[in-house]
Amino acid sequence: MRAGHALVLFSGGQDSTTCLAWALEHFAHVETVGFDYGQRHGVEMQARLAVLEALPRQFPQWQARLGADHVLDLAVLGQVSDSALTRDKAIALGAAGLPNTFVPGRNLLFFQLAAALGYRRGLRTLVGGMCETDYSGYPDCRDDTLKALQAALSLGMGQSFTIETPLMWLDKENTWALAHALGGDALVRLIVERTHTCYEGERSTLHAWGYGCGTCPACALRQLGHTRWSANQNA
Repeated sequence: MRAGHALVLFSGGQDSTTCLAWALEHFAHVETVGFDYGQRHGVEMQARLAVLEALPRQFPQWQARLGADHVLDLAVLGQVSDSALTRDKAIALGAAGLPNTFVPGRNLLFFQLAAALGYRRGLRTLVGGMCETDYSGYPDCRDDTLKALQAALSLGMGQSFTIETPLMWLDKENTWALAHALGGDALVRLIVERTHTCYEGERSTLHAWGYGCGTCPACALRQLGHTRWSANQNA
């Protein structure tokens, strides 16, 4: 365990929950920050509260390390973006070849505000669930982008900030494996039952891999990863 403090960008999805568990395992004090940016499905904000309520109760070894949760109003992002995550529209490829679930500048703003919050609270390590292995090509999820952002934040804040991305080179199968390594069957079950990743906001059916529509890109990745991980577990 490291002695430092960390701030986790926490949405209540599979990836950010795995990153939160990773941070709690590695840092002495961990706080969380969520962003209300006008996303279509309020269930995301509900899921993050459900996870934060369950995690310290089910994992007492992490309870003392989990500190305050913060929610920042970023409604302006929803106002300037025309995305399937902020507008009622079907998921499709855009003119630039990116899916219209891409919210331009989202992660850049998230980290900038997280750094401002971290500056005030003495949290110099920022943890995010970005990944460029199983992803949709979002440019603000790339390792190069986040390394450049880390340098810019450190220069602009006059403090040394570190951006940690534990999932950057993991596919979804290995993300499930990491969760199991961190918290065993109990953490996997919490992720299945409490987190939310589905782009359509669907929570009427609980699958083996969690709630979701089963057809959107986020559900497809999550389901495939869980299937492969489960097969290896049972081999």
